Amino acid sequence: MKLSGAEILVECLKEQHVDVLFGYPGGAVLNIYDALYKHQDEITHYRTAHEQGAAHAADGYARATGRTGVCLATSGPGATNLVTGIATAYMDSVPMVAITGNVNVPLLGKDSFQEVDIAGITLPITKHNFIVKNINDLAGVIRKAFAIAQDGRQGPVLVDIPKDVTAQTAEYAYQTPTPRRVRKSAQAGLTLQAGLEKAAALLNQSQKPLIYTGGGIIASGASPELKELVETLNAPIASSAMGLGGFPGSDSHFTGMLGMHGTGASNFAATECDLFMAIGVRFSDRVVGSAPRFAPNAKILHFDIDPAEINKNIRASHSVTGNLPEILKRLIPMLHPMDHTEWTARVSAMKERYPLRYQKDGILRPQYVIERIGALRGPDDVIVTEVGQHQMWACQYIQYHKPRSFISSGGLGTMGYGLGAAIGAVIGLPKDRTVFNIAGDGSFRMNSIELATAVDYNIPLVEVILSNHALGMVRQWQNLFYEKRYSQTDIIRNLDFHKLAEAYQAAAFTVTESEQVDGVLREAIDLAKRSRKPAVINCEVGPDDNVFPMVPPGAGIDELVME
Repeated sequence: MKLSGAEILVECLKEQHVDVLFGYPGGAVLNIYDALYKHQDEITHYRTAHEQGAAHAADGYARATGRTGVCLATSGPGATNLVTGIATAYMDSVPMVAITGNVNVPLLGKDSFQEVDIAGITLPITKHNFIVKNINDLAGVIRKAFAIAQDGRQGPVLVDIPKDVTAQTAEYAYQTPTPRRVRKSAQAGLTLQAGLEKAAALLNQSQKPLIYTGGGIIASGASPELKELVETLNAPIASSAMGLGGFPGSDSHFTGMLGMHGTGASNFAATECDLFMAIGVRFSDRVVGSAPRFAPNAKILHFDIDPAEINKNIRASHSVTGNLPEILKRLIPMLHPMDHTEWTARVSAMKERYPLRYQKDGILRPQYVIERIGALRGPDDVIVTEVGQHQMWACQYIQYHKPRSFISSGGLGTMGYGLGAAIGAVIGLPKDRTVFNIAGDGSFRMNSIELATAVDYNIPLVEVILSNHALGMVRQWQNLFYEKRYSQTDIIRNLDFHKLAEAYQAAAFTVTESEQVDGVLREAIDLAKRSRKPAVINCEVGPDDNVFPMVPPGAGIDELVME
């Protein structure tokens, strides 16, 4: 049957089982919005307050559900406003399809009104991108975009569609989506079997192994295999921030986060271990610290889906690339059940010797607020964060027991990410699950306008703002490394977040004392569930709480500043 380009796009989205879309209308996408109007019973469109919010919402939706998030924006500034969200998804390997409008094909490249080369702009921050100049290519491109976003190491794909292509007509025929292709595992220079046998030999010989996992465990769904691996090896396990929830945080083998703000047990275990097994990680500089001094006594065994990550930042003694669940399932039977009693006792002693701690003096501390969120949340509830000190405290002081229970911008570190992402998570998850967004006042100011989105669409998230009247993490660095020259990091404007929340018609609470925290949290959680609207809790805390432990820049990860 013959359909317009806009209708073909909508039909292709339906093919991919897309029933949620985040976006903002504009001239170049009017035909698309007209088609969406006709299909509003099949695809629910959420209009955010800003295009960046749409990209972050699509990202949060994808991280919470495991499905591909979709966002839509018009040409020019609409498209460029998606860029930060696309880069955020790219750095954390989040499946997303971003659709942008553009000027008519004859006007491309002529500095036309609201024209940018969005394909060129996003080339370094997408897995692939397309500009569709021929309507006969449109359906095939949309299908390819979803396949690429989901295949192998996941990530964002951009499709740019000139306005005249959305108005033209062409033949369309329904096509069943191709099942997600699971990349076969391989080992350079060896068969997979030989590569796994070599890995098993290294593990069987190790006396002091440490497992380190990242977001790849969650993206691949390999948590069950990971738990079996840990139990078979009887080995301690550390995590990156992106890997939190991939292994139960309450398990005795778990040592916490590794790296710049990692625990003493994780960092010292990495320094002492004789085999460092990295699974689904990219060895970020925030984890490694001084690369020449990282895990100096260990052979590095690296498992990842992306061959480009092998030997990129840390040289591996041996590696296997491919689908993590498949690799681990085949590896585990090759391992001898281990009893690393002396080593596990050593790591347990480290956990006792170097606990996470903060000053408990009756003053309202941000760490305490975060601890209480962790204690009062339900077992299936989700924590989202902005970026800064509060983000690291949420990594440190909340235990995550299930995959996709912690959502945060790791690689790009995007302030203003959390509120949009929390909206996307709420929309993607069952209604009985509460989503918290933990924010600093600096991050909250960046995209607080998305409170309007949350109110408009009855999104019952709980927004917790730790108002220390400073850009806390930057101020911490100025405190420690710039002789307390607080250049532009103190927030002196007296914005009343309580009144701002009420202006948006959200429920508003203010906390100034520790004794108020539990009661207000319970009331906000209950109110959000009953009223189906967002609740905002403003917690007035001091500016001088810093995130510890901390590895100074350029130091080895065993050179922790503990307090």
